[in-house]
Amino acid sequence: MQELHASVPLVRFGTQYAFDAGAWVVALFLAEVLRYEFELQRISVLPLLALFAAASLVQFFAGGVYHLYQGRHIYGSFAEVRALLGAVLVSTVVLGVPVAVAGTVVGIPRSTVFIALPMAFVLMGGVRYIKRLLVERSMVPKDDLQKALIFGAGYMGASIARRMTTDRNSPFLPVGVIDDDPLKRNLWLHGVRVVGSRAALTAAAQATGATTLVVAIAKADATLLREITDVAKIAHLKVLVLPPLDELLSGKSRLNDLRSIAIEDLIGRHPVDTHVASIAGYLAGKRVLVTGAGGSIGSELCRQISKFGPSELIMLDRDETGLQGTQISILGHGLLDTKDVVLADIRDAEALKAIFTERMPEVVFHAAALKHLPMLEQYPDEAWKTNVLGTLNVLEAAQAAGVATFVNISTDKAANPSSVLGHSKRVAEKLTAWAAQESKHAYLSVRFGNVIGSRGSMLPTFTAIIEAGGPLTITHPDVTRFFMTIPEACQLVIQAGGIGRPAEVLILDMGEPVRILDVAQRMIGMSGKDIEIVYTGLRPGEKLHEELIGDHETDERPIHPKISHASIAPIRPEDLNKPGWDARCRNDPTNRPAEVEAALAGTGIL
Repeated sequence: MQELHASVPLVRFGTQYAFDAGAWVVALFLAEVLRYEFELQRISVLPLLALFAAASLVQFFAGGVYHLYQGRHIYGSFAEVRALLGAVLVSTVVLGVPVAVAGTVVGIPRSTVFIALPMAFVLMGGVRYIKRLLVERSMVPKDDLQKALIFGAGYMGASIARRMTTDRNSPFLPVGVIDDDPLKRNLWLHGVRVVGSRAALTAAAQATGATTLVVAIAKADATLLREITDVAKIAHLKVLVLPPLDELLSGKSRLNDLRSIAIEDLIGRHPVDTHVASIAGYLAGKRVLVTGAGGSIGSELCRQISKFGPSELIMLDRDETGLQGTQISILGHGLLDTKDVVLADIRDAEALKAIFTERMPEVVFHAAALKHLPMLEQYPDEAWKTNVLGTLNVLEAAQAAGVATFVNISTDKAANPSSVLGHSKRVAEKLTAWAAQESKHAYLSVRFGNVIGSRGSMLPTFTAIIEAGGPLTITHPDVTRFFMTIPEACQLVIQAGGIGRPAEVLILDMGEPVRILDVAQRMIGMSGKDIEIVYTGLRPGEKLHEELIGDHETDERPIHPKISHASIAPIRPEDLNKPGWDARCRNDPTNRPAEVEAALAGTGIL
């Protein structure tokens, strides 16, 4: 059986070589016929036969050099055409130079090989093209194929059209391409015609019987996806988006991996390319510790850090289940019996100092925190213990261990804070600035908005409420928030360690804020359910619109046009004022708010 399988490629590529050798024979014969102006009696038969044999032999070796007969190229692909041209040119030089020098002596015109060059190339390429057409046409479509329109007639659209028509396992049959570029009207992509623009989508769907619209635009932003989704809804088309193009073309993903458009696609924005790989060299070969490694941000941070080759990645959290999930995603097991996972609470200063002294991390990312605004309004002491004192514990342990780079993960609620969460993260930023002054090292903070899909965030909460039948509660119809993806947030955090200066706060430009009501309405529409929306009013400490940069902060962008560097005043640990904190959190009615704010400003908490 193995011998049978081995013989199949030998026959296939032996036949291919035979066609190439035959192409040289035909081309050389026609070249002499043309050279002698069809006077066949002037052709010297024996020299021509010798040239046939020499051309066949040279083509065999040249084709071997360019891997034409080893199955390295797809039939009729550009890669094979380039290889074929190289082999033909090499053969022409090897044959043509000797013939040009001594051709007339042996009875062969000097120009014969050069005249044959284009004819041989066309014949060889033609055979391959015909073979490719026969292979593609031999694939009989399945009866249960979904008729699909492809949105986008660019390189990605052409690649998807070819995959749909040539992949035997494709569940889709392309019946047309949609593109807004008027120059692409009536363009054909692998037998599939551009049938109109976005405005003609409904008519195209009715004419072709399509039930699905596949968006084939690399890195389509949320605005475009919203527009496409709205038009597709009118045309009664299901919208699907593709995996990343590099995964699709490399075979890591298949056409079956097309997924329905998600709310994350519609509320996000075009991700900012922070070029993190170019400046993350400070992680290579270093001992890196991440607090809060079991959370949404911390776990993705660990996954990204692991790609940059740290000598040791230390994942610290008090949530053992979260640590197990992170370990599984990175190492493929969740045994929890290795030194890369550390169970500890950042509230425990002595435990932290012992861990830092033993493991001696060189880079620290501090992601551990309490983050739910309404919960912390009820229990402000917990915010103080974790977000303030916990951060101080990590900073002091890092200083004692000689950590050179420390990145504190903050939030946009720390800009002009109005909530317990915002104030606690603001103090954490100031403590980090103090540690930068004390250590003279790169201790800095990173501030960003709501992270799409993070544990306990808005989208998973809305999804659960909609699945339960509602009602969906929103604090205010005009409330807006900034959004970014988990990978994008973690890229910013990693990059901060490479470009941030001591005591700075780095802020990513997240574009325009998104209205929460719009998100809720789209999610309800996508669910197909009749869900009521109830307005509850802004909660204590909650803002109608978040801010990224405080009133007295700078907005410099010295390195990346989308990353702001703000300076923040430090606060020393001995200046932390718990009574002042309690007064702010109680909002004691016997004190006017202005007096409370003034008292806090004097302690450095604000």
